[in-house]
Amino acid sequence: MGKGLFPRARFRIAGDRGLLAEYGDAIHPDVHHKVRAMAMRLQEESLPGICEILPTYRSILIVYDPMVTGPGDLQQRLNEMEERLSEVSIPEPRLVEIPVCYGEAFGPDLAFVAKVHGLSIEAVIRIHSAPEYLIYMVGFTPGFPFLGGLPEVLHTPRLETPRTRVPEGSVGIANAQTGIYPVASPGGWRLIGRTPLRLFRPQASRPFLYQAGDRIRFIPISEKTYHRIRQEAWG
Repeated sequence: MGKGLFPRARFRIAGDRGLLAEYGDAIHPDVHHKVRAMAMRLQEESLPGICEILPTYRSILIVYDPMVTGPGDLQQRLNEMEERLSEVSIPEPRLVEIPVCYGEAFGPDLAFVAKVHGLSIEAVIRIHSAPEYLIYMVGFTPGFPFLGGLPEVLHTPRLETPRTRVPEGSVGIANAQTGIYPVASPGGWRLIGRTPLRLFRPQASRPFLYQAGDRIRFIPISEKTYHRIRQEAWG
């Protein structure tokens, strides 16, 4: 059994319309794989009364219509589905490359991250852009990817006081996570760079460049390249 996986799902009542199914106690690819498989199985089954399926790092929140179904029936059906997970075919993850201009005006917290870890700015950029990050979930704001795999040497606490506005495309670090702000919003993550790509197109058939289960690699670019790509992406 993979790291952090429960032998069987653990269920919690979440208000009068929600059931939380927990599949592990760790943020780990094995737990995430099971969450994705169960979410796909739920979508395929189209159980009566289910209004929304919300997968997270290690659990799935099922929002249901209490006039149609209830937590007892749902638990039974989920346990039955769990026995047939081998039948679920999960799509191969895509690798999405995200160009990032680190530091300068785009990463106001880069120097802090370097200083607190006793690293040079160049070392922080090299370490941050080396891994392929797994997208565990997308949320908070439209298209915000919560990425796992940040090297431990870069784990950095959030800001004590969040910013009231973080520009779209900002790349940040919060404790053991890294992520990207696709739209301008408040935020408390340490900003180390910014991508010129347009990550959220609400009118497109596929509004985001990626989805949970994909992988992201950050590609360092110069400020000149940033402005060229942004002009091409945003017009």
